[in-house]
Amino acid sequence: MVTITINGQAVEAPEGTSVLDAATAAGVTIPTLCYLKDLNCIGSCRVCLVDVEGEGLAASCNTAVREGMRVRTDTPQVAAARRANLQAIMDDHRALCATCVRQDTCALRDLASTFNLTDAPGPLPEPAPWDADFPLQRDSSKCIKCMRCVAICEKVQHCAVWDFTGVGPSTKIIVRDNLPIAEAGCALCGQCITHCPTGALTARDDVSLIMEAILDPAVETVVQVAPAVRTAWGEGLGLSREEATPGRLAAALHAVGFDRVFDTDFAADLTIMEEGSEFVEFLGSDAPRPMFTSCCPGWVRFVKQHYPQFTAQLSSAKSPHQMMGAVVKNTLAAEADEAGKRLFVVSVMPCVAKKYECDVPELSTVVGATHGAGTDGATHGAGTVGETQGASTDDATRGAGASDAGLVPDAPVAPELAAEAAPDVDAVLTVREFGRLLRLVGVDCTALSEAPFDNPLGLSTGAATIFGRTGGVMEAALRSAAFLITGENPDFSACDTTAATPETPWMSRELAIGDATVRIAVASGLENTSKLLDALESGEAAFDFVEIMACPGGCVGGGGQPIQFNSELAQVRAGVLNRLDAADKLRYSHENPDIAKLYADWIGEPLSHTAHEWLHTDQESWQI
Repeated sequence: MVTITINGQAVEAPEGTSVLDAATAAGVTIPTLCYLKDLNCIGSCRVCLVDVEGEGLAASCNTAVREGMRVRTDTPQVAAARRANLQAIMDDHRALCATCVRQDTCALRDLASTFNLTDAPGPLPEPAPWDADFPLQRDSSKCIKCMRCVAICEKVQHCAVWDFTGVGPSTKIIVRDNLPIAEAGCALCGQCITHCPTGALTARDDVSLIMEAILDPAVETVVQVAPAVRTAWGEGLGLSREEATPGRLAAALHAVGFDRVFDTDFAADLTIMEEGSEFVEFLGSDAPRPMFTSCCPGWVRFVKQHYPQFTAQLSSAKSPHQMMGAVVKNTLAAEADEAGKRLFVVSVMPCVAKKYECDVPELSTVVGATHGAGTDGATHGAGTVGETQGASTDDATRGAGASDAGLVPDAPVAPELAAEAAPDVDAVLTVREFGRLLRLVGVDCTALSEAPFDNPLGLSTGAATIFGRTGGVMEAALRSAAFLITGENPDFSACDTTAATPETPWMSRELAIGDATVRIAVASGLENTSKLLDALESGEAAFDFVEIMACPGGCVGGGGQPIQFNSELAQVRAGVLNRLDAADKLRYSHENPDIAKLYADWIGEPLSHTAHEWLHTDQESWQI
């Protein structure tokens, strides 16, 4: 440890610590823009300047502490230097804050106000051309060359999509090798978006598309929300985590104008029944190990583009929101058609890659082509859905069961629908877009009473809730796979994966399930994923079942979540999901009575012919 003085206060810090980190630990705030802890400490923005006695002004992010160092952060000279550097950045920034989607979370705008900056004296820079249809959008005129996107994409996400040319004032951020963004190997994880300090990087805005659907009297709008959304949707709206409950989320979606509001947690339970049954069959086969989860489209894009040799080992199960879309389109289309309407399914997701996924042609379901209880002789599931045990913790927020409303399997399918290949999901909103939609309509979320998700397709379990954090899909799958093999529910501790964090390349363990020993691994973040895949390919590691999530920490840290500059909230959000799971009386997907009813009325058994038609895909054929 060394002792330095900051603003007259003695501060101890480990040798090699930056002045910035030492000051932060001591409660002294130093502004930053380009700094990204452990990843981008280049001092390019010069906003974190401090006065080091005997040396003058220095960038605190890459100046190491040393014994006896005396530092001032609060002098007029320091403030003037920071202000001059910020003004230079602003003069080269297209500051159209009133129409920028990042106006409330822009670090540059916040500092511009703090340091009393003036408007740029010259003309504003113009944005370079960009593919307006691509889910990831870039406005080069708002780029401040901080290099954070370059660092996060290369060092954390392994894709290295972003690069730079030139030096000093001539520096430009470009797509690697000047490729079109669609050809650059982008996984669409969105981590560059959530780590950009301005509005230079955003997700494609589909709010207007959703508003058009809501306002169209010929459209019945159906919305679903992912497990991780409930942990973060209130952050950009000023709601505390205690106020931003699932029940208030459902009420907010109704208040916006959606006709039906479903919980993707239901489809997460459905995913476990399909993927868990698939894994049980896989264990008894001689197929190449391991089987990989397939819930994350960012991971699917990554493996197809960067490690295509593993693509065939993905589970064929669709992701939960795509399953929910297929179920909605098949079970509710005839009813909507009788009312003279067409269904429009919207997913609110913590993810940018879902915008890509819903447009994958191979995920279009032929609505009405197969329905009924799957009695065509093609069923080969590993077991039937288990007997219901227990009830939901809170029927007001989790749904009261399909029996209240009932699916209508015998309803006639309109001839024109029977041959129509429709996308499972018509549009995806990030959590940030959902917040903008709420503000657009003027919904006061604090005044809303809690409401249930709609039925049918309303009830879900704690196993589905934890889908939103790293290890959650694996844990939920193991809970039900063990039941399918042994006929008994395993202890929760036997399937626990909470040790999985993005700070380590992967978490692994072995579980005894019946006579089998199952080797599992969990990784999140694509640099961690690449290390695991390299180890599998070299033979250094061997597993039976592997869960991958593209974003560090899983969907709770997704690229579509609310942004708080330099705050990593995945662990906090994961804690919310774990608490919801622990409080739920239904914690095994195979005990969900609404899932049992869906299989009995429509699908038959897991892995039946109908299940494959609705709920499975072939990722090798997906277009990138």
